[in-house]
Amino acid sequence: MTSKVDEALGYEQARDELIEVVRRLEAGGTTLEESLALWERGEELAKVCRRWLEGARARLDAALAEEEAREGEETGGTGGTGGTRGTAEDAGSR
Repeated sequence: MTSKVDEALGYEQARDELIEVVRRLEAGGTTLEESLALWERGEELAKVCRRWLEGARARLDAALAEEEAREGEETGGTGGTGGTRGTAEDAGSR
């Protein structure tokens, strides 16, 4: 469970701290207890990053859905994609 402090971390802050945790774990030289504490901190930071990325994805999905709905209203159709997003390969043909 993340703390209130972790919830206040921005994505970049959490990512940078996670990078440092991984670097310290990979470097070795820590006791088992220190390594476990670093691992646990890394897991919490990864959760923070994941939440930020999921939130960003939801915002992008909502914006794309809104755009498709607007295009559908303008053309009187379904926005040309039948309500689904195309693949990256399709993006070049739009």
